[in-house]
Amino acid sequence: MVRPAFGYHPARSLPTENQLNELMDWMNKHSHVMVAIGEVGLPYYLRRKLKVSSSQYEQYIELLETFIQKTVTWEKPIVLHAVHEDAPIVCDLLEKYSIKKAHFHWFKGDNKTIKRMEKNRYYISVTPDVVYEEEIQQLVQRYPLEQMMIETDGPWPFEGPFWGTMTHPNMMLESIKAISKIKKLPEEEVSERLWKNTRLFYQL
Repeated sequence: MVRPAFGYHPARSLPTENQLNELMDWMNKHSHVMVAIGEVGLPYYLRRKLKVSSSQYEQYIELLETFIQKTVTWEKPIVLHAVHEDAPIVCDLLEKYSIKKAHFHWFKGDNKTIKRMEKNRYYISVTPDVVYEEEIQQLVQRYPLEQMMIETDGPWPFEGPFWGTMTHPNMMLESIKAISKIKKLPEEEVSERLWKNTRLFYQL
């Protein structure tokens, strides 16, 4: 079963006022089938590729705040694209509205932010790059398994042993093996815990 989340990805150009109003109206009408708001967040990678002005960046922050406000209105979890220096800004907004059910997808960030997220009991999700990426392995080492999920982020092209292979859900089996090795826990226990986390977070 596919369970949808609705949002506006920050890798896209800013929506017009009419586009945003239309999206919000549509989300409101379909909120009964929506398990979460997302993926929403801040345009870290877009800023690296294109020139995003300070005023445009402020508009992205305002857009994200609008979605965060809606998590309160609709009582839904939120899935976030917020990495590196964008992550503390997102944490500020979540704390401003006392949001507890936040999922930082494919998170990357500094130790101070990681501690802050852990304290707030925010969830992270790990992609198959945990198999070969040291930065992600270190994150898994320090982050609580009870606040962790896994994903493919398909059709993202992964490297290492997945080079040249189309993204597939089976890759998550390799993620479980890697997490199991890092956490020094049986694969079955890790798999069950990750699945339980996902069901609890999204109320599946």
